[in-house]
Amino acid sequence: MKDYRTDALRNIALLGHQGSGKTSLAESLLYVSGVVNKKGEVEKKNTKSDFLIEEQTRGTSMQTSLIPVEWNDCKLNFLDVPGNDELVGELYHALEVVKGAVILIDATKGVEVGTEAVWREIRKRHIPAVLFINKMDKENINYEKLLEDIREKLGKKAVPFTYPIGRKEDFEGFVNVVEMKARIYNGVECVDAEIWEEKMPKVAALNEMIMESVAETSEELLEKYLGGEKLSIEEVKKALHDNIINGELTPVLVGSVTKNIGVQTLLKMLIDFAPSPDELKPLEALNVETNQHETIKTVSSNPFSGFVFKTMVDPFIGTISFIKINSGTLKVGDEVYHERTQSLMKINTLMTLIGKDQIPITEAFAGDIVVTTKLDNLRTDDTLSTVKQKLRFEKVILPTPVIYKALHPHDKNDEDKISMALSRLNVEDPSFDLVRNKETGQLLIGGYGLSHISYIAERMKSLFKVGVDFEDQKIVYRETIKKKGEGEGKHKKQSGGAGQYGHVKITFEPSEMDFEFHENVFGGAVPKSYFPAVEKGLIKTFEKGPLAGFPVIKVKSTLFDGSYHDVDSNEISFVLAADLAFKNALDKVQPTILEPILKLSISVKEAYVGDVMGDLNKRRGRILGMDQLDGFTIITAEVPEAEVVSYAIDLKAMTQGSGRFEREFIRYDEVPQHLQPKIIEQYKK
Repeated sequence: MKDYRTDALRNIALLGHQGSGKTSLAESLLYVSGVVNKKGEVEKKNTKSDFLIEEQTRGTSMQTSLIPVEWNDCKLNFLDVPGNDELVGELYHALEVVKGAVILIDATKGVEVGTEAVWREIRKRHIPAVLFINKMDKENINYEKLLEDIREKLGKKAVPFTYPIGRKEDFEGFVNVVEMKARIYNGVECVDAEIWEEKMPKVAALNEMIMESVAETSEELLEKYLGGEKLSIEEVKKALHDNIINGELTPVLVGSVTKNIGVQTLLKMLIDFAPSPDELKPLEALNVETNQHETIKTVSSNPFSGFVFKTMVDPFIGTISFIKINSGTLKVGDEVYHERTQSLMKINTLMTLIGKDQIPITEAFAGDIVVTTKLDNLRTDDTLSTVKQKLRFEKVILPTPVIYKALHPHDKNDEDKISMALSRLNVEDPSFDLVRNKETGQLLIGGYGLSHISYIAERMKSLFKVGVDFEDQKIVYRETIKKKGEGEGKHKKQSGGAGQYGHVKITFEPSEMDFEFHENVFGGAVPKSYFPAVEKGLIKTFEKGPLAGFPVIKVKSTLFDGSYHDVDSNEISFVLAADLAFKNALDKVQPTILEPILKLSISVKEAYVGDVMGDLNKRRGRILGMDQLDGFTIITAEVPEAEVVSYAIDLKAMTQGSGRFEREFIRYDEVPQHLQPKIIEQYKK
């Protein structure tokens, strides 16, 4: 593969709803550009993108793959991003390093939930896109209806740059409306053809619409257009390029990737109209020595800087790191500064990948995406730069996990392997959360849905030979008291020799703080030297509450009286006396159970707001407010954690997959009295 300068590079994400044909498009791009002489098929489990066992078993992408393609003296780095909406980390990290996107739409289904979701994400980041309507060769496709669906759900700026044509109702090819050229599928490949006479009025009208859009981009072009002069193809391309980059136009293309229809045209239009890495706004990074933010331009003449946006764990190769070169150049043998470990690293390998196939390179320029291996200290979100300009790019901010599951090994002998395996996989996928809950004894894994969590389990099985089972997480409750009361504790033990004696009187009352200890002893009834022992005894007692063994919080304890023995009193005696005092006060202080309360931020379409709010009420939720954002309603609510253990699954079902939410722990509240006996019974078992 040749070396490509910045202006000849394009970094493009392939996005779309699951099953829209992204991986098949990647195969077609490789075939059309001559990289492979035979296309792989998802059904045959032999595609370049889906090379993991888990992907081949599921028949769908589960991680982002790099697919570089050379075309017309340009290199296009395609990132085939999974359509599974639970693989948020893959999507967010891919969008961090691309300057353009191709969003595939299944012609048989139109704009789906996943299509809208990725559209919102690229709009937030101002990434220009091309919409590619795939599977146009299927029966009963209504193109005008598809366009209407696109404009309604993705915005009015979607403009057909190609128009489907065929005899009768068949899809045989398309017209490139910009260049007014037809491409017809002859049963083997797409070939140039004349535009059929009966299609010319429609095609001419679309061309006129595009020319009007072009003319309106500058006074000079408008004057030329209104004067009846023909705009040159160079003027048209530049104007369209600028309009697409600033979001004023979104091209709509048609085709069938299984037949390679429209793929060459897609490549040509991405080169003509998609931004190169040095276009759009420059990047920002923190100079860690000056503590000042600097503007980083994607040019090869500047010092090197790079961002690790993806990591893979390979049992044979080790760590595989994907780097976007944000500035400068990178060569084999270069020493680079690793900001997180504040150390130097030598780049011993440099390559690009086609799926998992390695293609060695010696040098890469600003804007390119490259891969290096065996640098085990490298992690996703790390920054590489030079010693002279030590930089740190911001990490990709991911949503919080929304569902937690407890896991344990099939084989008890694998207990120690689990933590090691999950730690390694967390390098590959930093989006999942790992929590060892000491109170419940559970090892919890948090993700964005059951599909996400089960995929991690499958990776653990295939890479580390550790099989696991899942069970629901146990809710971590707390206990407290509701009333003020006194308790007396006297520990006295005499069995020959030195005895034990400790005697305390303590007031217990509710508090805003998790734990308070005060003393108000007069006349030396309890010597000061034993105060820490009393406090220690209460801390130990509060570790397991009286109702169901949950930790006791929000209690103020005041030692106000007691007694001691000159010979028999010691620290342990007052530790035990404090425990007895709390137990003595229980019938006065009214112990109760507290439950964790989460704040949910739920994003739903207007049509589902009523259903979601009604469901939240059934879950003992309290609605805090509602806001409108990008055509969605954001419902903010507080809900007990016990009521939303499986909310990620339930919300999907309620909203036909379009609902999203984030969660955050905020406090503990009292469990209603009628629910407490069941909790006590469950946890005492």
